[in-house]
Amino acid sequence: MHTVYFDSPVSDEVRRERIYDGQLFLFSPRPSLLALCEHAREMIEAAFAPLDPTMAQHKFSVEEFVAIAAPLKPSFIHHPKSKQLIQEILEEYSYDLEKTYFDVPRLKIITSHAYLTAGVGYPFHPHRDTWYCAPPSQVNWWLPVYEFESESSMAFHPKYWSQPVKNSSSGFNYYEYNNTGRKNAAQHVKKDTRFQPRSEEPIDIDPQIRLVCEVGGVMLFAGAQMHSTVPNTSGRTRYSIDFRTVHLDDLIARKGAPNVDNVSTGTALRDFMRATDLARLPEEVIALYEDTAPPEGDLVFRPPVALLSSY
Repeated sequence: MHTVYFDSPVSDEVRRERIYDGQLFLFSPRPSLLALCEHAREMIEAAFAPLDPTMAQHKFSVEEFVAIAAPLKPSFIHHPKSKQLIQEILEEYSYDLEKTYFDVPRLKIITSHAYLTAGVGYPFHPHRDTWYCAPPSQVNWWLPVYEFESESSMAFHPKYWSQPVKNSSSGFNYYEYNNTGRKNAAQHVKKDTRFQPRSEEPIDIDPQIRLVCEVGGVMLFAGAQMHSTVPNTSGRTRYSIDFRTVHLDDLIARKGAPNVDNVSTGTALRDFMRATDLARLPEEVIALYEDTAPPEGDLVFRPPVALLSSY
């Protein structure tokens, strides 16, 4: 049974337990979330000015659109204000900031009618984030930047919460992905040749659950949930933000959603920062999830220096 909790007043601890059990949470707009959306809109609209960003795809060639979107995404993701606003969101939701860790907020751009289906506009096939080395206790936060519809949403596939799927996650190594796939996204315009873990058997996308919320609202769900990008047929480009949280106590206790079919290697835990001071997780905690020897060098993805110096 899967339940959608709307504006549930339960504590973070209870909410996490229910999310680890496959339940979904939906919240109405709050000031901190609206502030993050406004920050994103300012950057998006400056990049596409004077056009409406949700309609710009109808005015540009795909190559022209990518030339704008490619630098926009990392500029937002790694902007210092983006991290600050996530800290304010977690504070407004009364999280224990000393024990809550988050990763950078991603900006997703999903164009309409298959205008852009690769690289910076890649629409995700049915997948679990755990196939991409997400920890079992990862909680995903997803929020729209502009109004959107069911026809441009994402879908959850509850049939597969406890049903394993034959998949190619065994070929995915997080450290390798940091060094190649994430750096080279903008090079994929007409076709995306980056390795993406996916099902190796047919997926029944129905029954599916689609949630629609207002701008400033948010969806929370487990990284182990099977979900996918809905083929956008709305006529407008969808812009959304997602980020992820983990709780230190759950990591140490190895609590989280069940692993039914993930065999990826490496861990994304080094991406997470403490909500108080942006400190990284202790290596002894990460070691609990280290299933392969990490390579030498930088284990956390870093944006180009030129981008960081532009703030």
